[in-house]
Amino acid sequence: MRPSTRWTRAPRTPSRSPSAWRPRSTSTRRSSARRRASRSRRRRSPSRPTTRTSSASGCRTSSRRISRSSTRPERRLPVRIALFTNNYLPFYGGVTISVETLRQGLEAAGHEAWVFGPRLAGAQDVSDRIVRYPSIPATTYPEFALAVPYSRRIGRLVAGLDFDVVHAHHPFLLGPAARRLARRARRPLVFTYHTRYEKYAHYVPLPLGLVESAALRLSASFAARADAVLAPSTVVRDELHARGVRTPIAVVPTGVDLDRFCPGDRAAARRQLGVAEGEALVLYVGRLDREKSVDRVLVAFERIASTVAAARLVLVGHGTEAERLRRLASTLSVAPRIRFLGVRPHHDLVQCYQAADVFLFASETETQGLVLAEAAACGLPAVAVNAPGCDEVVRDGDTGVLTKGDPTALAEAAIGLLLDLERRRGMGRRAREVAERAFDVRLQIDRTMAVYLDAIARGR
Repeated sequence: MRPSTRWTRAPRTPSRSPSAWRPRSTSTRRSSARRRASRSRRRRSPSRPTTRTSSASGCRTSSRRISRSSTRPERRLPVRIALFTNNYLPFYGGVTISVETLRQGLEAAGHEAWVFGPRLAGAQDVSDRIVRYPSIPATTYPEFALAVPYSRRIGRLVAGLDFDVVHAHHPFLLGPAARRLARRARRPLVFTYHTRYEKYAHYVPLPLGLVESAALRLSASFAARADAVLAPSTVVRDELHARGVRTPIAVVPTGVDLDRFCPGDRAAARRQLGVAEGEALVLYVGRLDREKSVDRVLVAFERIASTVAAARLVLVGHGTEAERLRRLASTLSVAPRIRFLGVRPHHDLVQCYQAADVFLFASETETQGLVLAEAAACGLPAVAVNAPGCDEVVRDGDTGVLTKGDPTALAEAAIGLLLDLERRRGMGRRAREVAERAFDVRLQIDRTMAVYLDAIARGR
């Protein structure tokens, strides 16, 4: 998807202090209300056209203003964005990483990004632009909390900040809150469809079929009522189209910071993890939850270790299945060669990828498979299930191996790579090249901004 008008970023304006965006006084709000009422009478007047100028050097610059209906004065870039998410730090997962990557990328590009998420124990926010809703513990996921999606304080804050676009990352809880605030302010609502929600129905203590059906209806309905939708893969876009969603959908995978996630000093990384140079390291990174099928990784590794005597398995992550998986590992004949590292900060994952020989991934519920893209960026070939999401990151026979989801097939594919150093190295080089072309975080930011500007220009 491309914006309806071409644009270049105006020079960055001085950053405004977050304190400047506190709710206005009562008298100021009354004056603003009178001005809004006056503007609403002129709502149907046409938007003013985009203007462009050229610099003396001949390079294109822009004096573009974001045009909307006359209910609001035009604003120059940068754009002010509200990101609403049910998952955020310190809870780690694909959505959290995606939102935080987007926030950092937008800020680095000179825009103003605010995150609205749940209040979580242990949160150490790095910015005053991170706002927390009250939350309650999630009984089925102890490390998670459910945001209470009503807050007058936050409603006043959002009204005072006067966002250009509201971006929801879930269709429930804070998703509807984002939609209400967007409609109230007459701003476009963008929605990222991160998750195949029907695959997570087991977390809701209700009949499985009922929850799956409701999840499909809710997510499709929310997408249909948004002004634009971002899909992390073509399979998600196609599923939404098949379910009758006619909202414009752009495929925008979550990007990877290629300057951080890159091939590095393998020997140093292995020393830090306590892996000897002659050992073959198999790596899993991700949540230790039912839908990730980590038990298949463990069983597959037992088969791998029976053929590759120096093989070791390291698992990085946390989740509801952690204790069960540890117990399962302890029953295997190769238990001493399996190590659970627990949760690691996102930036520490680079060392794990750099130290490994093969990335092993058994999930069949992915919309993208972000960890597969991170592994590729570090030059690490992957063995993954030939399933939607994974097949758009791993190129079978070129950057890794796609196979059936059973432990035997996974083990055979991994053994083939571990016993062929040249093939493994070639796949790693090509994986990095693909990551540079397809998963650079700068591509994500550019594509997302194009969607934002198109939604703004359409003036819904």
